[in-house]
Parts: sequence; C-alpha cells; structure tokens
Amino acid sequence: MFFHEVARMLRANGHEVAMMSCAEPGLDAAGVEFFPEAVDYRNGGIIKRVLNFPGMIYNRGAKAAMARRISEFCPDIVHAFAIYVRLTPAILEAAKEAGVPVVLSCNDYKHICPNYKLFHHGKICDDCKGGHFYQALRNRCCHDSVAFSAASMVEAYVQDGLDIWRRNVHTFLFASKFMAEKTEEFWGKGRVRIDFLRNPFDVARHEITPNVGDYVLYFGRLIEEKGVDVLLEAAALAPDVPIVIVGDGPDQARLNARALGLANVRMVGPAWGDDLAQYLHGARAVVVPSLWHENFPYVILQAFAASKPVIGSSRGGIPEMIGDARGWTYQASDATALATVLRQVVQLPNQKIAEIGADALTFLREELSDDSTYERLIAIYRKALA
Repeated sequence: MFFHEVARMLRANGHEVAMMSCAEPGLDAAGVEFFPEAVDYRNGGIIKRVLNFPGMIYNRGAKAAMARRISEFCPDIVHAFAIYVRLTPAILEAAKEAGVPVVLSCNDYKHICPNYKLFHHGKICDDCKGGHFYQALRNRCCHDSVAFSAASMVEAYVQDGLDIWRRNVHTFLFASKFMAEKTEEFWGKGRVRIDFLRNPFDVARHEITPNVGDYVLYFGRLIEEKGVDVLLEAAALAPDVPIVIVGDGPDQARLNARALGLANVRMVGPAWGDDLAQYLHGARAVVVPSLWHENFPYVILQAFAASKPVIGSSRGGIPEMIGDARGWTYQASDATALATVLRQVVQLPNQKIAEIGADALTFLREELSDDSTYERLIAIYRKALA
C-alpha cells in the first residue's frame, strides 16, 4: 500500500516513476515485461521446494530483471519496500552495481528478525539478537513450523553473512523511532545511515464526517499478535462498555466463540470501504490492543482521518502516533488497565471526545499531508544522491 502511495505522491509532483515487482497472473502494470517470476517454494513435491529454496534467499532472476529495468529506465534513485522472499535483496546488488543509490523503507522487522515480528507464541522475542538466528528454529517462530522456521533461519544467516542489507542500502527509513532504535540495538549504533519518513497517507480520501458514537471499535486482523484476546478479557471486566469488532483471520472462529458470553461485544466479520466507514462513523473511539511491536499501524491513520481518538497498547510505534493529545495508551497485555481506559472513554463528555478526535485529524493533516511528506522524502533522496 505505501509502495503505491509513494509512487502516487511522486508522480503528482512531476517525477517519473518506474515500478518493479514480481509477475503475477493477471497483473497489468506499466513495465510488467521486466517483472521476474516469483520463486515458488510453497507448492509441489519436496524435491521441487528444496531446489527452489535458494531463490527465496537470493533471487538471481530478480537481480537480472532489476539490472534490465535500471538499464532501460535510468533512475536517479531506487526506493525499495518489502522485497523479502520474492524479489529478495538480490535486487539491491543490481542497483549497487549500476551505481544507483538505494533507500529502503522498513515497515516490519525482517531485516533483523527471521519472522519479521519480534514476537512468537504470545510473547515479545529478541532471541536472535547478536546473529543467533538458530533461535528461530529452536522457537519455531515462523508459523509454528519447523520447516518454515528452518528456512527463515538459513535465510537470515546467509543474508547476514553476505552483509547484504548494510552493504547495498544507502539509507534505512523508519516511520517510528522505536524501530530505528531496535535496529541499532541489533546492529550497533551508527553502523548504518538512518532517517525518518512517516508513510504517506491520502488524508482527504479517508476523511469521514465527525461524529461521537457510543461504542469502541476494533478493526483489523483476528490473529494472536493483534491482542484481541486481551480486548475480550477487558470487555468482560467492563460490561458497560459496548465494543464492536470488525475483521477476520485465523483466530476468527475461536474469538467468535469466546465473545458469545459477552453481551457488550459484537463480532461483525470483515468490512471494507463504505461498510468500514459506517462502523468508523458510529464509533466513539478506536482500540489498537497489539501485543507485538507494531511500527506504524495503518488503522490508527484511518481512525484519525475519521476524527476518532485511539486507545493503544504501549508497543512499538503506537505510543509515538497517539502522543499526549490524540488518545490514551495502556500497558500491553494488561486487560485490567485496558478496561479502566475503556470505562474512562465512555464516561468522558461527548465534547471532550470530539476535541480529541479533532486534534487527531489536525495532526494527520499537518504531519502526513502530501506536501509535508513529499518535502521530507525529497530531502532524503537529495542526501542519498549527494
């Protein structure tokens, strides 16, 4: 999503932008003839998957395709996003060999963590710090699978051994100070160039007429690290607080069953577009109860665009986004603390909720407008080009 938003913003300011991705059936995009095939390491027999596995770590076909794309388009700079597993960091070497500087937006922790989340089996995890990637296999941290965890362990060892990230990226871009500090904690302070760029967000397209509703809204994936279990536990402790949960995911059936005994909770399944906008319009506040270190949650941007305060856990970049004026934070995984905040939110006067929501929207317009984001992005590009 942010990949396309950056391209949209650059084109709107008169820049030529060429996209690079892996080819997929039915994909219709300019330059698709340059897109390499993604290596299939999930399907087929064991021999086929083993033979394809090296391409997950270092996709030589993608590197060659990137070299052709650079030769044809002659870019001044390459801006990379989420290139793991499919394009792989091999494309960074193609840029390096062509003398084109690379900036890499890091929206998760894959550059330092084999499973990209610093989280597994219900807990925060830093076990791989110091290059101890064997811990990924020991913890079965990737899909709770020995095979996937072993593959991710090997991937991390190879890419770390080649120093493929630090050697080929001019500047690492982070949307939160937390992720930047965590990267330096793993790699060492000052070992790479770091800069900050909040992910662009088309505020006007997501704005909703302000309204103070009566329920607290969760929307997003129904999966362990999102903390919906903690939200349901808090709902049981605050039965006077109406809560609506929008979303689907691998834990949907289990969470639906758990919510059956809670009269104040409505599980409504997935919703997008206008349907989601209606739930946002009717909400009093949005809750983001994440257990993992979320970097820059898109749901918070959507909440702010709808003039909604946010109740967020104290993990990752969430407290940075909420600040002191746009909502409330609580100690992650503490259902009692969350219940206290939920009760506080429903007891506040509507005017106060409206004021906090207005501050959230103002923050979004000022800090994440196309103009301010573009100005910051071009300053970063100029540093790399210099």
